[in-house]
Formats: sequence, C-alpha cells, structure tokens
Amino acid sequence: MLILASASPRRQELLRNAGLDFLAQPANVVEEILPGEAPETCAERLARSKAYAAFNQRPLDQSRYQQVLGADTIVVVNGEILGKPADQFDATRMLRLLSGRDHLVITGVCLLTPAQTSNARVREDVRYETTLVTVSELTDSEIAAYVVTGEPMDKAGAYAIQGQASRWIPRIEGCYFNVVGLPISLVYRMLRDVHED
Repeated sequence: MLILASASPRRQELLRNAGLDFLAQPANVVEEILPGEAPETCAERLARSKAYAAFNQRPLDQSRYQQVLGADTIVVVNGEILGKPADQFDATRMLRLLSGRDHLVITGVCLLTPAQTSNARVREDVRYETTLVTVSELTDSEIAAYVVTGEPMDKAGAYAIQGQASRWIPRIEGCYFNVVGLPISLVYRMLRDVHED
C-alpha cells in the first residue's frame, strides 16, 4: 500500500486517475525556504521532510510493497522561489512577478520503501521534475479578480493551472501533471524501480 504524505486533493486525484491505490496521511511540515538554497534542493528537501513525517507516524512494515510518498512543488521566477502565498497581498505580488514571463515549476518527490538489508531501516529515493510554464501578460484587474476567488491561496506560485488560471497559460514544456502538483510518470517510474530491484 502506498502512503501519500499529503492532504492535497489535487495529488490524491492524480494518483486515483492513474489507477494507483493509496492511503492519504497528511504530513505537518513547515514549508520553509532556506536562504540561498537551490530550487531543486529545496523541493527535494521538503518532499523528504514530508515523507519522513508520515513515516514516523506510521512506520513501514517489512513488505516491500508498502511505501511512503512525499512531494513538494515550488515555482521559480527570475531566481526567486515562490511557495504558497501568505495572504492576498502576497498572492498579488506573486502573480505580478509571473505576468508575461516564463517560469519553472519544480516538484520534489521522495519515496520511502522498507530496506531489504539489516543495516538500513528504509530505502530512500529522491528525485525532481521540472516544467517550463509561460504566463500571458496579466492586468491588475485580472489579478485582483482572480485573487478574490481564493483559488491562489494554497497553490505554489499563487495559481492553479487546472483552474481559472488556465486561461493565461498558452504554453508549457514538460509534464503538465507536475504543474498540478505531482509528476505521475516520475512517481510511477520510482515505484516500478522498487519492484524491479
């Protein structure tokens, strides 16, 4: 059984749509961005923290078919890492930064599996996926109207590509599901790699 260390309805829906059985177990981790931290390192560190938080609540049994999956998505524009907005003012600031520019969406993924050797308790596989996203020019009134909907408030970079913000995204390069919050193809490869070992 796969344990998803997340309360995100988007991640849960993506796993369900991919036909993967899982149990959601939210991980209470402070999503702090460390000064000077590289974006990929940040995404992987937060994904790892979430996976271990769930693991420590529910230690894995010795079945190699039980895993804990942690994930964290960040947005990077002009070298600045954007997590979830703190409030409406922060969401407005983020959307102004994204307006008329390309940015990167990076999701770190950590898969914990019971180790098959006596000298290790758990096997850790940490990877990340990157997608390039283009956002059209946004007017102040468009941003204000969007922020009022509440949709940006729990999203990295203050937008949901699968929601109302879809009208402002003419192009992406890479995995769409990564932008939603979980690169399903990468997760599937990681799960498959465990079973092929």
